Amino acid sequence: MKATIWHNPKCGTSRKTLAILENLSNVDVTVVEYLKDPPTKEKLAQLYRDAGISPAQGLRMRGTDAAERGLPDADNDTILDAMVADPILIGRPLVETDKGARLCRPQDTVLEIL
Repeated sequence: MKATIWHNPKCGTSRKTLAILENLSNVDVTVVEYLKDPPTKEKLAQLYRDAGISPAQGLRMRGTDAAERGLPDADNDTILDAMVADPILIGRPLVETDKGARLCRPQDTVLEIL
């Protein structure tokens, strides 16, 4: 099985999720450090759709200025545009497999798509 993780190595939950993936012999993991290589607006929209959540639910609030910018109440396009322009706003980690996508908070959520 192939899995892609949009990863921030400074995030404990992201590191724990990556460790779960790497410890499974049947999973071929692709790691994307999204702060260096952010997903496109279209890819983010697809990931949230596949995860069954809205862009607002995928918005990182802690340690960002998302609230000050009014993003929690903004429309999906505005949120996605902000995330692409400033990837720190993307909640992490996002993981995608053939079985779907998940915002893996807590990290054990990744097991739902393995």
